[in-house]
Amino acid sequence: MRGKAMVSLQVEAIVAGHLCLDVIPALARGACFVPGRTIEAGPVTLATGGAVSNTGVALHRLGVAVRLVGRVGPDLYGRVVRDIIESYGPGLADGLITAPGESSAYTIILSPPGADRMFIHHPGSNATFGADDVAPELLERARLLHFGYPPIMARMRRAGGQELVTLLRRAKEAGLTTSLDWTMIDPAGPAGRIDWQAVLAVALPYVDVFIPNIEELLMVLDRPSFDRLTAEAGEGAFVDRVPPELLQLVGAEMLGLGAAVVGLKAGHRGLYLRTAGAERLAALGRAAPANLDAWAGRELWAPCFAAELVGTTGAGDATIAGFLMGLLRGFAPEQALAAANAVGACSVEAADALGGVRSWSETAARLEAGWPRLPLEVESPGWCWDETLHIWIGPEDRG
Repeated sequence: MRGKAMVSLQVEAIVAGHLCLDVIPALARGACFVPGRTIEAGPVTLATGGAVSNTGVALHRLGVAVRLVGRVGPDLYGRVVRDIIESYGPGLADGLITAPGESSAYTIILSPPGADRMFIHHPGSNATFGADDVAPELLERARLLHFGYPPIMARMRRAGGQELVTLLRRAKEAGLTTSLDWTMIDPAGPAGRIDWQAVLAVALPYVDVFIPNIEELLMVLDRPSFDRLTAEAGEGAFVDRVPPELLQLVGAEMLGLGAAVVGLKAGHRGLYLRTAGAERLAALGRAAPANLDAWAGRELWAPCFAAELVGTTGAGDATIAGFLMGLLRGFAPEQALAAANAVGACSVEAADALGGVRSWSETAARLEAGWPRLPLEVESPGWCWDETLHIWIGPEDRG
């Protein structure tokens, strides 16, 4: 009865898709993983992970009425996942589905300070998530549907992504704004055998907001460029090797496939935004901002905010939460980008995905106090820096 009562309530956002338990051992800076060696660790952090938890709970903390939809097993990990999510707010775990006979997903996250993270992942019950797990009556009562991590969810990627398309199409037919996130795949695993260009070609016409990480997207769309940039980066950051022209090319390609708003996350180099014209934006759905003219034909690149880096787990999901919150609250694109980067910066100040995320009033107070930004140089013709808005404006911007 409790779950049915929740469905009857109005919700602003549904966050569905990948959900797991994150197991994060505390590691010393410079920890080096060598076969046959033992690495001493500190206390372990148990936290929920995946888009459902990371983006969904972050939206809740930002003041958005959210419904979380994910699958867990009837096992110890599943109970821990429910308990953790419920600890963030009464009723937050009510939308989770317990799948009989299935095991809950988990991820072991190795994240030494000052280094990028590594993952050991068991997909568990995420593999059987399907479009029917998001109830039609829930779609009728929400403004936005965000779905995360389809590349690592077996049923959602099967048959050229038809299950993903079914869910997104149902949401659009119900009048919702749809949002999609991506994730890194194992190129040697089952996801590495999927034609992701074809999947995106059939899915993006039903996607209003697409905010992948540029590294994750290039892995599946342009492997030669991904391999070249990886080799050029060496021990450095991949995103440091991504030129503005490549962000522009990928952004335009995703708009051409049907998305209305494309954000490309570039780690410490911030968030690149490219939007479609007024005709496509008119079909954004119930989360569309009133000031649609301010969103049409934009090209912007917003730098990150300075933060004390503790861990990068879930930072991309938190960034999306900030952006979607801004969209739901009717922000202009420049302000939505600032909100996205601010929430993402808060996230990296804790070891887990959610420990650093604050309420929007607290986050906005940091912005108003003059929160410093990381330097971002865009050395490409046609780009100009707006000193008032602290944002780069691209050559294709028509705002």
